[in-house]
Amino acid sequence: MKATISQLEYIIALDTFRHFGKAADHCFITQPTLSMQISKLEDNLGVKIFDRSRQPVIPTELGKTILLQARKIVNEVKKMEELIDDQRDIVSGSLRIGIIPTVAPYLIPLFATSFLKKYLEIQLSVEESLTENTLAKLKSEEIDVGIVVGPVDDPSIREIPIYYEKFLAYADGLNFDEGAELSDKDLEVDRLWLLNEGHCFREQVLNICQNRNLENILNYQSGSLEALKRMVDKQGGVTLLPELATLDLNEVDRKKLYSFKRPTPFREVTIVLKRDYLKKRLVEALQKEIVENLPPFMKDREENELRIVKWK
Repeated sequence: MKATISQLEYIIALDTFRHFGKAADHCFITQPTLSMQISKLEDNLGVKIFDRSRQPVIPTELGKTILLQARKIVNEVKKMEELIDDQRDIVSGSLRIGIIPTVAPYLIPLFATSFLKKYLEIQLSVEESLTENTLAKLKSEEIDVGIVVGPVDDPSIREIPIYYEKFLAYADGLNFDEGAELSDKDLEVDRLWLLNEGHCFREQVLNICQNRNLENILNYQSGSLEALKRMVDKQGGVTLLPELATLDLNEVDRKKLYSFKRPTPFREVTIVLKRDYLKKRLVEALQKEIVENLPPFMKDREENELRIVKWK
């Protein structure tokens, strides 16, 4: 055989990171070993997989085709191993999670530590990316599962809802009565703080504001919910926050939170995976651990109990 599974994993790592040092660290080998093994594979195949004259290193045109096939081969081998582990009722292996930025900083700290303590045989890696990138990496099998806001409406993707969370308005310097419940009309102010384009949370907020004119307003856009919150604190105005983002607010800031009138705007946070993904017990363990570590008021929430509707 001209290529070993390890060598295929090495070229996949180099293609993913486009950096010899980072790829070697990912594979838990030295950089010289990685370079030597990739060169050996290229010699055996009689082709150049990577153009080393470019920085960062990139695959050649033929290398792209080889890498595509290498990913298929490695994934099939992993699926065979996963199938055996599943039959043995073993929860182990690696779990690569892609998660959107408006969920990651609030959800990951709730369950990651307890998950790793409970499942010592699992190697967990987490990366933040926007929904579009997360789904693309899921389809290319660069990650195993994603945590996004559903639904994604893709027949090749399986969705497992894990919780529903309300949107809350975070406002200061406006004439809102303390404890008042707001409507979308109350968001017609001259200082509405939004996330950058590309964030699904931005689109959800705009759907709530669907009847308002967004022109001629001071419209600061950021990639961070925390930055939007600080803008409200310093400049006044309003932004929207998901419930988990409000758990650690101090007493002063909590007075700036306002609920919405029914039908309450909310979002469904869901685990997404390819329909042919085999690590069923691993995904079940992830789902269970997340749900068990949710705040009590969210843990048993049901869509029909709240009589809330999705804002599309």
